[in-house]
Amino acid sequence: MSFSSAGHSANQVPASFEIKSAQLPLVALLLKTGDGAVIAADLLRQFGPEGESPDFFDHDALVIDFSHLDPQTPVFDLVPLLKVLRSCSLVPVAVRGGSPQAMASALAVGLVEAPLEIQRARPVAEISEPAIVHETVREVVHEVVREVPGPGTMVVDKPLRSGQKIYARGCDLVVLAMVNQGAEVVADGNIHVYAPLRGKAMAGARGNTNARIFSLCLEPELISIAGVYRTSENAMAPDVQGKAAQVRLSNDGQDKLIIEALNS
Repeated sequence: MSFSSAGHSANQVPASFEIKSAQLPLVALLLKTGDGAVIAADLLRQFGPEGESPDFFDHDALVIDFSHLDPQTPVFDLVPLLKVLRSCSLVPVAVRGGSPQAMASALAVGLVEAPLEIQRARPVAEISEPAIVHETVREVVHEVVREVPGPGTMVVDKPLRSGQKIYARGCDLVVLAMVNQGAEVVADGNIHVYAPLRGKAMAGARGNTNARIFSLCLEPELISIAGVYRTSENAMAPDVQGKAAQVRLSNDGQDKLIIEALNS
């Protein structure tokens, strides 16, 4: 749909603007529990200013998805959740899949209704009982299907100490020195660490499920591809722990991290 005009009739709009329908990139928060306090706490723990990944989002527009909740689930107050989402650098704009009461509550606080059929990608987070974020997956809806290559590569040639963070926005990241514990490397594309990787590494940060992580010595605190992550609490197999290895997503649609040794 497009609506514009350059004329001067009372029934026409000025030539200074044009109204068109559009599909915009969105992320979706797929709710798996009706406990608003649990959802808020889990979001802050993962994406809040003091959380594990405080800069994961960059004011991304978000739709709250109630479609996995039982229609009889009591409606919770959305206002505290909206405040938490904004503190995580997310911009809640829409809601979908809720009961009539949930939708009415969402519309009352300024959200708009989004049809379920307009977005069929993966959710940004699934919040379920118990109060732990088990899986975080970015959802990106593309208006243009054709993939455009990223603009180059960022190269870091000095060791990263605890507390330091590098973000390669829109490109790959190559690190030629050690990533120490407490340091964090993030890239929208692939991450290559030609040294020990002992901190956190998050590739495909804005939804690139084809991104990979490579390291000559894989000993990470956390690894993540397009939001699907694994921490050091889950020990890696002996053939990849401390060895040259790569990390990628499975290609079977299960959103599972695959960690493989690199052949010499």
